[in-house]
Formats: sequence, structure tokens, C-alpha cells
Amino acid sequence: MSAGVDAHVHLWDRSVDPQDWIDAETMAPIARDFDASDLSGMLASTGLDRAVVVQSSNSLEESIRLAGLDSPVVAGLVAWVDLAAEVGPQLDRIRTNAAVPVVGVRHLAHIDPDPQWMMREEVSAGLTVLEREDLCFDLVVREWQLPQAIHLATRHSGLRFVLDHLGGPPEPGQDRSGWASRLRELARRPNVVAKVSGLTSGLAPGSWRAADLAASVTVAVESFGPERLLYGSDWPLAELGGGAAPWKTAVEALLDGLSTVERARVFGGNAADVYSLS
Repeated sequence: MSAGVDAHVHLWDRSVDPQDWIDAETMAPIARDFDASDLSGMLASTGLDRAVVVQSSNSLEESIRLAGLDSPVVAGLVAWVDLAAEVGPQLDRIRTNAAVPVVGVRHLAHIDPDPQWMMREEVSAGLTVLEREDLCFDLVVREWQLPQAIHLATRHSGLRFVLDHLGGPPEPGQDRSGWASRLRELARRPNVVAKVSGLTSGLAPGSWRAADLAASVTVAVESFGPERLLYGSDWPLAELGGGAAPWKTAVEALLDGLSTVERARVFGGNAADVYSLS
């Protein structure tokens, strides 16, 4: 596998950006700081050479600090801005003195106190600004929120949407028919792509094999096609499921039926196009 792009990683320094969602007991492998040097090591272990860093908290200050990362392995930043407020000035603050290009925006909609956050008119206005700025919007949602994602992608047909973690398919062995139906409907919107990421972050190390994830990945490939799928490690959360390297190996096995060109698209080419990476 030639070098490529990991479309979904996180970095954090908890002394300045506390990650209150990390439970030290149940999430011990990630209850520490992760910086660009750690990222370099992870990428080397998976045979990739660059990554898109994605916000971890709904914090403008965190995004400003992440944009200041000066590392050859950081290709772009999916930042956070308050989409219900003036978006332009917030983007200006992030871009001032930035070493990393802002390539998209994400909001932790899956844990927002407002279950209808994506349906708010002021959020829709913010998404219109992202379209004007030629930025993507990353969708981090639960399965039950996929209809809201479908609504947004339909309403904002000129905006590129990136579905994180395949929209949260059920764990192996659980009924995935509802998720699959909604994913296929979302995939009918040509402005939506999806990340094959995060499927093992909620599974115990050693409790899963690639075959356990085959049904979900097959639905994704059939729905989006290899030209609209992006590989992401969801590192360091991947450590919760045994590590980024085992996950990468599993995805390679699950995509073995694709051509060499198609696999190259999934493992970097699509991310470079979708996020306009230089």
C-alpha cells in the first residue's frame, strides 16, 4: 500500500483543552496527551504519511491551537465554529497565524443537548457560509440522526458533507437494517462522502475480527462506492479497540475486492480531493 492520507485523527493537550468526555477508568489508553510526534509514529505504523486532524471539543480556542500545529504530517484541520453565530469572524480567528489550512468544520451533534441542533435555522445559515468558503461539514451523528443529515444534505446540495464513522452502525451481531436503509438514502445525495472510521473504537481489544465488520463495510461500499469513501483511523480512539494498525489491516482486508486504483482512492486520494489538501 502506497503512502496516503488518514482522514480522521485527533490531537489534544488537556492542560489547555480539557477533554471532559475521556473517562480515565474506562478509557485508560487515551487518558493522556497526544501530539504531532505521537501522530507521526502512528502514521508510520499504518503506512500513511499525512492526516486530517479533527476537533475533539466544541471549542474555538481548541481549534485556534490546533491550527497552529506546524508539522509535515498534519495536512488539514476540521475545526469547530459556532454555526449558530457569525461564522466568518470565527474562521478568521482560527486562520490568523495558522500553520494548518482549515479544510472543514465539525460540531459534536451526537452529544449536543439539543437533539434537533441540525434542524435549527441559524445552523442552516452557518452551513451556507461554509459552502461559500468552500469548506466541508463533517457529520458526527448517531443512527437516529441520519434522517436529519439527509435533510441537511438535501437542503444544502452545494455543500460537501463528510459522514464520520459511517454514521454509527450497530455493533457486530446487532440488527443493522435501519441503519443500512438510512445510510443508503443519505448516499443518494451526491454531495455526501463517508469515512470508514471509528468502527472499533467502542469494541474491546481482541473482541473483534475483520469479518465481524464486513457487513457494515459492505453496505458502505455498495452505497457510496470506492470513489466516495475515505479511510480514517479515528486515532487515538482507535487505541480503545486495540490500535490503529490492526484497524488499518482490517480495512485493507475488507476492501481486498477493490482494484489497486480504488484502494488508493480510499486510502488517500479521496481525502485529498474532498478536503482540497495541497
